Amino acid sequence: MDRPYSDTVRNTRPRSRAERKDETRNAKIRAVLFDLGDTLLNFGKINAAKIFAAGAGSSYDYLKSLDQPVGTFKWYFWKNLVSLRIQRWLSSLRRRDFDALALLRSVGIKRGIRLNQEQWRHLAWCWYEPLSKIGRAEPDAKETLTALKDSGLKLGIVSNTFVSCFSLEKHLEQLGILDFFTVRLYSYEFPFRKPDTRIFRIAAERIGEPAQNILFVGDRIDKDIKPAIRSGMLAVLKDAYTNAGKKTPDGTMKIRQISDLPPLIEKINTTYSI
Repeated sequence: MDRPYSDTVRNTRPRSRAERKDETRNAKIRAVLFDLGDTLLNFGKINAAKIFAAGAGSSYDYLKSLDQPVGTFKWYFWKNLVSLRIQRWLSSLRRRDFDALALLRSVGIKRGIRLNQEQWRHLAWCWYEPLSKIGRAEPDAKETLTALKDSGLKLGIVSNTFVSCFSLEKHLEQLGILDFFTVRLYSYEFPFRKPDTRIFRIAAERIGEPAQNILFVGDRIDKDIKPAIRSGMLAVLKDAYTNAGKKTPDGTMKIRQISDLPPLIEKINTTYSI
């Protein structure tokens, strides 16, 4: 016998946002954490020397416009390049990232540069802006993140970086995706960085979900996938030049693009319903 019309409507009507969030609270995956470079933002292989030169030129012009004592461009360029290389070397030895904005301020003050807080932040942006013009989100990133957010998932970022959060978040804001991420961890803010599992544990605490209910998405097998798994999270490897030809750890899921996530998460939640 045919079911009553009211039953048909009840079983086929679209689920409300509240209903989808209720389902997420009982699902395997309740939060998604993303790496930044070549995961959320696609940079690809870059010409670091060209990017540095462009940043040096932009920041030099900005300081000159404020009548700051920067000297010749050649002197300014090499002083900053040497400072950066020393910090990168020390960072490698210490296995922790440095704060580029703090370095700019410290070195600049010693050279007689005097700026207010907003000017220091803009100076850091001058250095980062050439790179921001290369880094792009996927064309349908906003739609994908909206779908994840509307399903009740919590979203966050865990990134190894020495770039100031003010520059990174200005970039994300320009792309229209900053507000999707309520939790954002940048390694220079901590005395450790990925693959140290402590940063994954802190991310889990801040996003408010157990590690086993978090999906981590990254492009690096060594710094994203393996430590995420060791932390108890599920891990998804995003296709990128950084992992081309490398052996993927057993059990690791793979995606070609961020837009592959919604159906993958739905499949995981269906398979591992709790």
